[in-house]
Order: sequence, then structure tokens, then C-alpha cells
Amino acid sequence: MQRYFIYCRKSSESEDRQVLSLDSQEKELKETAERYSLQVIRVFRESKSAKAPDKCPIFAEMTACIKRGEAQGILCWKLDRLARNPDEAGKIIGMLQREEIKHIKTNEKDYSPDDNSVLSYVEFGIANQFIRDLSKNVKRGLRAKLDKGWRPNLAPLGYLNETRVKGEGRIIKDPERFPLVKKMWELMLTGSYTPLKILDIAVNKWGFKTRSGKALSKSMIYRIFTTSFYSGLFKFPEGSGNWYKGNHEPMITPEEYDRVQMLLGRKGKPRPKRYDFAFRGLMRCGECGCTITVDQKNQIICSKCKRKFSSNHRHECPKCMTAIEQMKRPTILQYTYYHCTKKKGKCNQGSVEIKDIEKQINEVLSKIQISKRFKDLALKYLREENDKEIASREAIISSQRRTYEGCLKKLDNLFQLKISPLNIDGSLLSDEDYAKQKSQLMKEKIRLEAILNDTSGRLERWLDIAEKTFDFACNARYMFETSDFEIKSQILQVLGSNLILKDKKLSIDLKKPFSAIEKISCGIPEVKAGFEPEKSGVDTRKFEASLLKNPILRGGLDDVRTYCMENAEILYIPSFKNNLSMAAQN
Repeated sequence: MQRYFIYCRKSSESEDRQVLSLDSQEKELKETAERYSLQVIRVFRESKSAKAPDKCPIFAEMTACIKRGEAQGILCWKLDRLARNPDEAGKIIGMLQREEIKHIKTNEKDYSPDDNSVLSYVEFGIANQFIRDLSKNVKRGLRAKLDKGWRPNLAPLGYLNETRVKGEGRIIKDPERFPLVKKMWELMLTGSYTPLKILDIAVNKWGFKTRSGKALSKSMIYRIFTTSFYSGLFKFPEGSGNWYKGNHEPMITPEEYDRVQMLLGRKGKPRPKRYDFAFRGLMRCGECGCTITVDQKNQIICSKCKRKFSSNHRHECPKCMTAIEQMKRPTILQYTYYHCTKKKGKCNQGSVEIKDIEKQINEVLSKIQISKRFKDLALKYLREENDKEIASREAIISSQRRTYEGCLKKLDNLFQLKISPLNIDGSLLSDEDYAKQKSQLMKEKIRLEAILNDTSGRLERWLDIAEKTFDFACNARYMFETSDFEIKSQILQVLGSNLILKDKKLSIDLKKPFSAIEKISCGIPEVKAGFEPEKSGVDTRKFEASLLKNPILRGGLDDVRTYCMENAEILYIPSFKNNLSMAAQN
């Protein structure tokens, strides 16, 4: 009588997942053995995934026992319980063909050495392909969550994984713990509290408990203060170097996270540097032409001995050896320097601090700054000029259309002359002349088509560009002083080109519409913020009429109008209306 092993396997190693799977498999298989009078000498149970070879030690033990002749058959729920990878599937099929295994019985089918092995290969192949497809689908789902800004794994303390919408993966605030964890960060940022003091306050005064109902531990408090997720940035998978900007509500800013890492005297989990600095990659060295790069230096003034030292590579004061973590209210200093990369060799240019760069950009912005009242006056003048052009626009388009039709007629006549019976010998038009004239006419046809197709659209776009130009001149300086580094970088890019840093001076070639506005702003003092006409409507009309007679003003406005019309396709001027309202709210 043949002897059998029962083999039960579930994929999850966690004790609380698929907990009924092994018991139900064993119960069903024992009933099968009793029904068919099969002698079962041992039951093997395993909680391992079989998608990769050599990961199931109980399976390896069972096959070794079979090779020693302890049993000749296997009882399992389905064939995929034995193997889901080609290596171990081949091992089972080989043992069947060598009759080391004489019988495999599942809930659905029997397998013996005389069976066609192709069917076994197919079933094992289906099981293997299922696990491969499942892996691809899981990875695709993870990428989809990451693209939306949601971290796929368990939310850290203070947040919850929302399960209301299946597959969405949103992370929301924990209404009970979010304000308390945020208060921990605020205490840490004061510099007066160590993590252990904050732990004592949280446990003994606030009665803080984790989601599982346990008290906060020392390792947990340090994990909170070294997790970048709280600053809005996270890395996935951990250790991969792939950073993402989260869609969750952050507790602190990235800069505050860096400050806490300095207070802890450790690097923690660094965030991606592409979020750090304004103007990176925009400027070039005026001496050697290399790119201007950025460095940030962090220094701390010891609260005990007042010694100032760099915190980049030290965890304690070099003079009194007091640990940064133990200092009470240490002064933290951050300096951001711009300097040449010097990739081409020797360069004598030194470093410039960011506040000096911003001061110079602010001075340039002050030269093009105009008041809102003047902006409205300038746009009113440009709209009036545009209205005058509308009447003649149809005549322009009609003239262009006639020129285009004339070009088509010339092409047709040229072709008719080429195929004329009188030109069989090429005496009227040779092949060389035909090709030359046709090429010229085709170029003219393409040019005229572009003009015809674009005339109406370009004439409508230029006024929008002009409005954004004057809006930029009116609001850019305020936005530069109040916004973050992303807006500041955008303002510098829009302002001009050929940004050269030499001898600690930044030179900017203003774009033509701004250079025209600069001439107006410098030549007519009333254009700036001091431009406040009388409140009487009659005086305002008189003032506007007299101002528009100024040749500097008229010439500057016409220059802006002409440049915007000619470059409507390539000139990008953003509007700061939305940003301005947000800044005002803040």
C-alpha cells in the first residue's frame, strides 16, 4: 500500500492573514484520504510564497523525504500549492517521470508517471504566469499611487490610510494624533526640547497612545523626527533614491525638517536637493562661462560656550563638546552661496550670497515697476490702437489672399507652359528653369499660407501678451519679495536672458518689452507708484491726455506693441494674478 504526505501551503507569512487557509486545506485533504483509503503518514504545513525557487524549506524537506522512500504520493489542494516557479515545477515533474513520486492527488485531478507530462507543464505554467501577472499588476498599481502623490505603504504616526475608496491609497490626517504629532515638531523646532523631553511630555502629560493603543517609545519618537514624510516628501521604495512630492497635508516645511536634523546632530533621511535653491542652472560665470552652482552651509552657535561651528559633519560643539541635541536654544545659521563650478579649470570668481543676488534682481525689477493706474492707462491705449486696426484688418487679409491666389495662378501657368506641346523640346522652358521657378513659387506659397492662417490669431494673441507684460511689470517685484524660490526662479527667467555673474555682479539682458517699459519708467516719474492723479474725473482725463502726448511714453508703448505682435508665438509672459491673490491671503 502506497504511503502519502499531505502538503498544505499559504502564501502569506503573516499569522493573521489567510489564517483559515491551512486548516481548511488539511481538513479537506484528510477527508479525501479517508474517502479513497489512502495511508497518510505525515502532514506538512508551510506559510511561504512559492513564486521564487528555494524559498519553501518545508517543501524541500518533503521532497527529500520522498527521495529517501518514506512516501510515494502527495495529497495537495491544487497543483499550484506545490510550486509556482519553473524550477520547483520541473523538480516535481522529474520526480514523477522517474517514479520517485508515483501519485499526486489534488481536489480536482490525479497525476501519475504514465500521464502526458505536457499537461503538467501547462498547469504549472499557468500558475507561474498568474503570479507574474499579479506582480506586474501590483507594481502598476503602486506606480499609479505614486504618480498621484500617495505613499503606498502604512501611513506614519499622525496619519491614516483611507480605505473608503478601494485602490485610491489616500493618506489623511488622523484627527486624534495629527495635532499632537505636529505639536511635537513645534516643540522640537524651538530648540529648547530634546526628543526625550518631548517623549516624556507626550506620554505623561498628553497621554499619547499609538494606533495600537501602546505608549510612545524612544525609538518611535526618533523615527518621527527623522521621517521626511512629515515635510511633504517621501522616498519609495526605501533606499531607492526615488523621491516623490506627497499629496498629503504636511506638518512642517522641508526647511524645518532640515533644521531638526541639525538639532539632532544627524543627517536623518535627506530630501532631494532639486527642491532646495532658486536660480539653479540659470546663471553663467562671466569669466570662464561655466554654470553657476549653489552650496548651502549650516552653522550653529553653541548655547553654552557661544562657539560657532559647522553642523554638516559634527554632532557636538568642538570647544565644550556639548552635543547639539543637549543644547538649549542653539542659534542655527544657514548661508546659501552661488559660485562658479570651475569645470573648465582655473577661475578667479568668488562666491556670492543669495541675499546679494536677490537684492540685485530686486533693483532690476524696481526699474520696470509701474503702478496699477498706469498699467490700466497703458492697456487702455493699446486696446484703442487695436480697435483702430480691426477696421483695416479685413483689407490686410483680403490683400494677402489676393497675393496668395496670384501665387497659385503663377504655379498653374508654369505647369501649363511646361506641358505645352510647343515645349516638347524644352525651348520655351527647360527642366532646370522649371525646377528653379517652381521651387521659388512653392516657398512663396508656403510663406503666404502661414501668414493667412496666422494673421487673425496672431493679431488677437498680441494683446493678451501685452496685458500679461504690463501685469508682470506691475506685480513682479511684490511677488519676488513674498514668494518661494520657484516663483523667484520663474520671474528671473521671464525677466531677461544672458544671465552673467561676474565680480559678484549679476547682469541681465532685459527682454525687449521690459526694456521699453524701463525707458518709460525711468523717463516719466509719474509712471511709478507715486503716479496718483487727482481724484476728479475731469482732472484724470486731462492728465491722461497730457501724459499720452509724451513722446517717451508713446514711443515705449508702440515698442511694446510692435514686439508683442511680432513675437506673439514665442514670447512667454505668465500672469501673476492668481499668485498675487494667494500671496495677499497669506
